[in-house]
Amino acid sequence: MSLEQRMAELEMRQAFQDDTIQALNDVIVEQQLLLARIERQLELLAQRQNDLHNQFDETPNDPPPHY
Repeated sequence: MSLEQRMAELEMRQAFQDDTIQALNDVIVEQQLLLARIERQLELLAQRQNDLHNQFDETPNDPPPHY
């Protein structure tokens, strides 16, 4: 294999690796955005559950008057 062929092979490999790295980076960015949305939804659900729990805790647990 000549030096020119080896250089061309290395350049093709580098180009392929650059494309692969960019594609992986795009996936990571997309997943990070999705994870941020899921975390926010989880925070909202936890707050909603806490609010509902507090509503029910405020109701008196006194026995009915006929006891």
